[in-house]
Amino acid sequence: MNNNEEKLPKVNINWYPGHMAKARREISEKLNLVDIIYEVIDARMPISSKISDIDDLIGNKPRILIFTKYDICDEKQTQSFVEYYQKKGYYVVVVDLINGTNVKEIMNISKKILENQNKKREAKGMRPRAIRALVIGVPNVGKSTLLNRLVGKKIAGVGNRPGFTKGLSWIRIHKDIELLDSPGILWPKLEDQESAHVLAALSSIKEEILDVMDISAFILKKMYELYPERIKERYGIEKLSDDLMEEYAVIAKKRGALIKGGTPDYEKTAIIIMNDLKKGYLGKVTLDRLHND
Repeated sequence: MNNNEEKLPKVNINWYPGHMAKARREISEKLNLVDIIYEVIDARMPISSKISDIDDLIGNKPRILIFTKYDICDEKQTQSFVEYYQKKGYYVVVVDLINGTNVKEIMNISKKILENQNKKREAKGMRPRAIRALVIGVPNVGKSTLLNRLVGKKIAGVGNRPGFTKGLSWIRIHKDIELLDSPGILWPKLEDQESAHVLAALSSIKEEILDVMDISAFILKKMYELYPERIKERYGIEKLSDDLMEEYAVIAKKRGALIKGGTPDYEKTAIIIMNDLKKGYLGKVTLDRLHND
């Protein structure tokens, strides 16, 4: 990740509503009922969307790291992150939830990981039982869509707003697997404000608490740093000024975000920039990087 101080935004972001604290307590209480963890991360932010203290939360339970949003990420960067996490010893599955690509691989790997567990049951004269998996991740990372794909039909509500799922619930897919769905959770203090802004830019933090000028400025700077050609293509901007006011004026004029007298509507322009990123108009992106490259 880029730790260059002058590029960091000035507005601190923190969001930790009560239902997240409650969900963490429930996860701790029910962890002994679970065989395996499905840790879901967004391929567009494979570091920022990884729950920073997840190891404290799930202990040494076996897990599969599931990359979602593959259809809208930078595939080259994603491959680097897949290799990075595999070297750390993770089982990694990359899924395209829109088309259902690779979803079956999650079940195949789960069976492989828990093969010894079922052999021990068999040796004791017990029948193999369904795998019990906890699905966990930050808000809006695609957990509900993943559940629906695993089941093969719509059983979980899907919302494009963080905080859609509020409590833990068991879902039986078939005789082989049961899933414990959990709400999107963050951690009590977002220490790394670069990651906090990436989470905000890609919809994992409730929009109502955000400063839209701050987030849109972060998006422009981050896109200029990583994908300058996209900024040129979308907005006709080749270089960023220090305060970005010129850029907002150009975008406002281009997109008709003007108020009386042709003055730029800065807030409306900020929302346009945020939506351009979310809706894919700035192309396939990955906003995290390894080793500052």
